[in-house]
Amino acid sequence: MSERRNIFTHRQIRRSSRSANICTIEAYRKRRFPNHFVSKLTDVDMENSETQGWLEFSLACNYINNEVYDKLHSLSDEIGRLVQYMIDNPGKFGAGQ
Repeated sequence: MSERRNIFTHRQIRRSSRSANICTIEAYRKRRFPNHFVSKLTDVDMENSETQGWLEFSLACNYINNEVYDKLHSLSDEIGRLVQYMIDNPGKFGAGQ
């Protein structure tokens, strides 16, 4: 049963991280409308947060080790900072132009 949960967890991590990427693309396509741009970026932030949650779950269940967790969580934190900067500064990314 643990093997099945491990596979499910890894699928969830892949799904949420891919969704964050796709939402970023959608946000960029909607940059003409600043409120839509920011709205899609909040979706990116949500998916990135979900990815972090699944990483924490994977670590707690020993599906991944601390080294993998630290590396992936650090990358996810960096994404979160970049997304927040975009939310705070939509004009720097062409929103409303």
